[in-house]
Amino acid sequence: MSKQHTTVRSYGVLIHEGRIALVRSSNPQHVPPLWWLPGGGISFGEAPEDTLFREFKEETGLEVRNPKLLGVTSDVRRRDNGDQSHTVRILFTVELAGGELQHEVHGTTDHASWFDVAQLETLNVAEYARAAIIAAQEK
Repeated sequence: MSKQHTTVRSYGVLIHEGRIALVRSSNPQHVPPLWWLPGGGISFGEAPEDTLFREFKEETGLEVRNPKLLGVTSDVRRRDNGDQSHTVRILFTVELAGGELQHEVHGTTDHASWFDVAQLETLNVAEYARAAIIAAQEK
């Protein structure tokens, strides 16, 4: 019998000097590789902004500041094992505060990179991330 899971996650859109910070899924079944926004699951009792700061640092090595709510989205998808996953995403725009770009090891992402915003058309970017990046540019 399949199970249903709901998670709440925080993600950040960091556009700095015409480039966007993205992270790559570590799932080898994503061909071509799938890119999305730095962020992740909110721990019990953790504020969404604190999750954003923590996850950004873990996944990219970068420190961010000044989170501004961009929006909230949700979607339901079926996992490979048949379970249903409902993900609620709290999306923020952020500014670069410091740090050096580095890759997460042993996580759901395995590579962090800067891309020119114009390059997005050539990348396999998660649908929610692409929509958030467009919305951030319109603000």
